[in-house]
Amino acid sequence: MPPLTLQDPFVTDNHLLAVEKPARYLGGEMGSRPKDAPELRFVLAFPDVYEVGMSHLGFQILYHVLNGPEWLAAERVYAPWPDREAQLRAAGAPLTSLESGTPLAAAGIIGFTLQYELSYTNILNMLELSGIPLLAAERDQRWPLILAGGPCAYNPEPLADFVDAVLLGDGEEAVLEIAELCREWQQNGRDRQSLLERLADLPGVYIPSLFRIDYDTDGRIQTIIPLKDGYNRVRRRFLADLETAPFPSAPVVPLLKTIHDRVSMEVGRGCTRGCRFCQAGYIYRPVRERSPERILSAIDDALANTGYDEVSLLSLATGDYGCLTPLLRELMSRYAESKVAVSLPSVRVGTLSEELVEEVKRVRKTGFTLAPEAGSERLRRIINKGISEEELLKDASAAYNAGWRLIKLYFMIGLPGETEEDLAALVELARQVKWQGRQTGRGGEVNVAVSTFVPKPHTPFQWEPQIGYEETLGRQEFLRDALKRRKLNFKWHDAPLSVMEGVFARGDRRLGAVLVEALRRGCRFDGWGEHFNFSAWQAAFAAVGIDPRWYLRRRETDELLPWDHLDSGVTREFLLRERERALTGEATPDCRTGDCTGCGVCDFREIRMRIQPRDAAVGARATTRTEEAVPVEGVDRIRLRFTKTGTTRFLSHLEMINLFSRAVSRAGIPIRFSQGFHPHPKFSFATALSVGVESLAEYLDMEVAPGFGAEAVLARLNQALPKGMTVLEAWSVHPKATSLSVIMERVRYRVTLPMTVPSLSASAERFLALESHPYRREKKGGSQEFDLRLELHCLTVGDTVMTMEIGRGKPLEFVAAITGLPLSDLGECRIEKVAVIFREQGPGGGDQ
Repeated sequence: MPPLTLQDPFVTDNHLLAVEKPARYLGGEMGSRPKDAPELRFVLAFPDVYEVGMSHLGFQILYHVLNGPEWLAAERVYAPWPDREAQLRAAGAPLTSLESGTPLAAAGIIGFTLQYELSYTNILNMLELSGIPLLAAERDQRWPLILAGGPCAYNPEPLADFVDAVLLGDGEEAVLEIAELCREWQQNGRDRQSLLERLADLPGVYIPSLFRIDYDTDGRIQTIIPLKDGYNRVRRRFLADLETAPFPSAPVVPLLKTIHDRVSMEVGRGCTRGCRFCQAGYIYRPVRERSPERILSAIDDALANTGYDEVSLLSLATGDYGCLTPLLRELMSRYAESKVAVSLPSVRVGTLSEELVEEVKRVRKTGFTLAPEAGSERLRRIINKGISEEELLKDASAAYNAGWRLIKLYFMIGLPGETEEDLAALVELARQVKWQGRQTGRGGEVNVAVSTFVPKPHTPFQWEPQIGYEETLGRQEFLRDALKRRKLNFKWHDAPLSVMEGVFARGDRRLGAVLVEALRRGCRFDGWGEHFNFSAWQAAFAAVGIDPRWYLRRRETDELLPWDHLDSGVTREFLLRERERALTGEATPDCRTGDCTGCGVCDFREIRMRIQPRDAAVGARATTRTEEAVPVEGVDRIRLRFTKTGTTRFLSHLEMINLFSRAVSRAGIPIRFSQGFHPHPKFSFATALSVGVESLAEYLDMEVAPGFGAEAVLARLNQALPKGMTVLEAWSVHPKATSLSVIMERVRYRVTLPMTVPSLSASAERFLALESHPYRREKKGGSQEFDLRLELHCLTVGDTVMTMEIGRGKPLEFVAAITGLPLSDLGECRIEKVAVIFREQGPGGGDQ
């Protein structure tokens, strides 16, 4: 296993030191696969910040698939945070991929994932930062193909002017076909229109420019006219069998903590529950499940290649997975002693057995969430949620009795048919859940999270109105007061964000002009509360002459909808039938256990439901990773000296802890863990190194199983650490040796100035002649005072280099005091930590 390599990003003059979380822009993570000179670069673009994009499993799957052919390279780019964007604009530097630093404009394909409507301005901003014309009509064959996919692709019309092609449905097979066509097109040198015509022949590929939209005088769509013969309607792409589908065994592991920091294992795709508000429940049909053997094998490989300490079993309804209990039992038996937790983020009320609860809590208690969606039985029948109050309270009681202290409840407001009585029922149901916790004698907290219902395309509620801004605020105020009286925690989705999501969820092509105007007014990261600028959006709508409230209205069932030429597989007749059932409060049964509901997705040959039997045998393997960790009793303490140079200097102390946590697991080192609900590897660093400082002398103590040996730790870690981070020495110390932070006396730094300072030697001599130099460091929590002269133990200077040994303080504080230069002028200095001076017994001595 060769050492990992971090790519040098745009880091001229330490630019990354001035941005939040530099690790977002480094690349070179575990599992990344840069390729030299591929025939085609397919850049996967996530229009949100790195931590969000790196948590998305679909992105990882496509990265794995696209890197299969030798001629094709998958690379990644994420939306730069505003501070990084400002740097790029000021320097005139383009947005580049993480793997090779290739400007996006030089790629062959840029594939944007459309996960959330409020990321649309980020897409335009990323194109602008890349120097790529925003409008598809202005791009010729010199520019990359702009592709989009994901759940929002089922109504991509607000982005129709900006993207060349849209992939509807499953992408594992289709992305390779698209890449092959682009490769051929580049080789033949044909015009751009010929590529679009060829792409339109691929199942699941929608070319917006091959349709013309006409509007009536009242604003509604009059006609959707195809401009290519036989290209009247685009049906989504189906992956027939998930069992044989490619899945990443060595996913990219980020250098910093992300939203979902774990191995994500997709156990099944699709859902048959038929909740009428849930777009995913319709556009991901039919249900296709992986076998437990395939799941276990993939998890084994992923844990070995990543070093994660948590596995998440993903599906729209993980609790419905055919043989979940035996699968979970086997997972826990394999990994419990390795302190690997298993989480079930989408367990449906009524599917959580006591055995499942007991298995999940064996390692540590991951989050526990229940989603009743509506407070009353009547409203749950309207939305076809299909759970009872009794089932919900039973699950809550089981969780509290198993030791959980907090349960999160998800609800929606603004559902069709909702009344004030339904809101009161929501409050009462949350109160009863809390009461289940009190009955255990250990208390019980409840977080009530409430979002606003947004009607989505391709659902039975796609015709329903969405409540507006003022009405949303009124219902939130009612809940805030009522829940506060019952001492229940309340979290809500901001009303302006819900309005904007609703506008673009069911919007048409005319909203493209609004997006351009909003971008011009500085709208970015609109899904982030601190960056969302509602007044700028209102001004953008006004400038274009569009009333956003028009898009929240009820749609007539005979009205032509913006997405009517896009076929999700579920028929319009079925959706209308489900809407009628909702109006009468009639439930639709789950076709997993009952008769086919006739939604139109399955052809019962290739496209059909593929589920695992509940009584399927889940065989245990002969050996486990934990068996390498013997013996159990006793501990060896290993002390390490390692480097932190090159781009690894941009990693924060917390990011370095995470990196080592994964590295020791990935390297198979039998590390010891702390006790308690959240065990973590037992190692401690000597000091926290400032971001941007290079070091040849970082020290770390770790506790491992006896007999493993310092040499083995050194060798294995050096195979699992990135370039720039190398273990130079490893030796055993007494288990009760004094900690590194106690035996440290001072640190030797070398500071290289970016310019020549006149009379530097004379300035150094004057400073050394001082008896005292008091200094105050201002911090958020107050200030610190110490004496710089007393903390300086040794100093030598050259023309532009200063070498110093200091106790307390930071190197640049001493440089500023010696030279008289302000700290603000020293940001370009290169700082190297070259040695640590310990007490007489040395770093390995401790109390030996």
